[in-house]
Amino acid sequence: MEEVRSENNLQVRCDKIPSQLIPRTRLQVWFLRVCSSILLWACLVQLLAVSELWHPRLLSGLTNRRPWTTRPPFRLQHSFHSPPPLPPPRNYKSNGFLEVSCNGGLNQMRAAICDMVAVARLLNLTLVVPELDKKSFWADPSDFEDIFDVRHFIDSLRDEVRIIRRLPKKFSRKYGFQPFRMSPVSWSNEKYYLEQILPLFSKYKVVHFNRTDARLANNGILPDLQKVRCRVNFQGLKFTPQIETLGYKLVQILQEKGPFAALHLRYEMDMLAFSGCTHGCTFEEAEELKQLRYAYPWWREKEIVSEERRQQGLCPLTPEEATLLLKAFGFDKETQIYIASGEIYGSERRLAPLRAAFPHIVKKETILDPAELQQFQNHSSQMAALDFMVSIASNTFIPTYDGNMAKVVEGHRRYVYFQIMHRGSGCRKLISIVLTIFFLFRYLGFKKSILPDRKKLVELLDLHQNGTLPWNNYVLAVRQVHEKRMGQPFRRRTIPDKPKEEDYFYGNPQECLCEGTKCDDVLGPSNSSTLQ
Repeated sequence: MEEVRSENNLQVRCDKIPSQLIPRTRLQVWFLRVCSSILLWACLVQLLAVSELWHPRLLSGLTNRRPWTTRPPFRLQHSFHSPPPLPPPRNYKSNGFLEVSCNGGLNQMRAAICDMVAVARLLNLTLVVPELDKKSFWADPSDFEDIFDVRHFIDSLRDEVRIIRRLPKKFSRKYGFQPFRMSPVSWSNEKYYLEQILPLFSKYKVVHFNRTDARLANNGILPDLQKVRCRVNFQGLKFTPQIETLGYKLVQILQEKGPFAALHLRYEMDMLAFSGCTHGCTFEEAEELKQLRYAYPWWREKEIVSEERRQQGLCPLTPEEATLLLKAFGFDKETQIYIASGEIYGSERRLAPLRAAFPHIVKKETILDPAELQQFQNHSSQMAALDFMVSIASNTFIPTYDGNMAKVVEGHRRYVYFQIMHRGSGCRKLISIVLTIFFLFRYLGFKKSILPDRKKLVELLDLHQNGTLPWNNYVLAVRQVHEKRMGQPFRRRTIPDKPKEEDYFYGNPQECLCEGTKCDDVLGPSNSSTLQ
């Protein structure tokens, strides 16, 4: 009887529903299905566009059930994909030939190459493929073509500037020709190059810049010239097939085990000697570092008080300090951490606390077979290129010192993210953001760049280690200090008359992340960038 009553009640309720609502419900279902189909097709189109931005192709990675950074070996890839058409060469009358000798490590030279291409573009010069530093601390004998794909470098930029492998014979040193040698003034703008450097080419035809570090200003440069710097950095400078193949293999091995963090532990002999930072070192080690500092005349400061430097935030974090930083951010024993650096000063003795807290610490030397790294031995810049690739692909990047690699990696990660998040407009932009968020979390994890505030961090570390600041309070304070130091968008600081203290262009190439009024939405009002 209850079942019959229920059926009768149900029939009564159904009879009371207005008949015109039933077709409308079906129409709504149909409409939703159509909209869903359109959205799916739009997502697919956007995904194809996004995949072109991330050089290892997303779709091929998904099809093969591999992470996005994985791609087939270089020779296989090029057998499947024909090279993109070359841009038409820019037609201009060259005002002369520019030779450059880059100085410093890999990423300092990388930035310098970008700057010199921009200078050649500004002055309508013909650029000779840059020479790399072979006389610095690392004594790396690598030439340009040992690290970068020189053919790609020349061809991909030919619509901006003419690049040649070597000078014409009539300007060859074999025939007694000597170019005019000089070092441009650091952090110079276009006016300096147009008024003081360009006339030299009329007189000498060939000018050789024998130092190239920071010879172009970070700020106050024409946006079009800034974009040339970006184009060289993000498109023109491509590693050799040998480096790329091994770099992507490293990334694949790491990603197959899950998300990973790249720790750029700049606790290396050259950095400690240069900076004068000896915190945690023995007396003998401190003396060794001091002697090394005196051995290199171009390291100007000789007598340095280590503890003063450390309190000012000018020292790289020690392995012990890096351990406490990672623990404060919630990294646990299961975290996979890749050490992106050369030989740590003090070796395993100094790494012991870090390894005890995070057993899954790996380096390229522990992941790859020694035979695979054999070709890169004694070539520090080529080894650094592998660390660079892994750092770009990592889920979280943590530099312990804000040197050239830390800044260039930060800029690369920010550029890739913004190219995806802020391309297109309206519906397409919304779809792009949704897709980006999905893929960042599903396939990459959220790609943070934790940029330590070393001055504040050292203060907190000392308070914790002397028992003044309990662990929970220390963790809270560290996280509060770094809330806005996770690679978020911001405008570069400009400091009048103090270009050395300004924010580094390659760490935050804002001109290449947005255009016009869109920049205010992304980076904030422009008047917030200048400090008086």
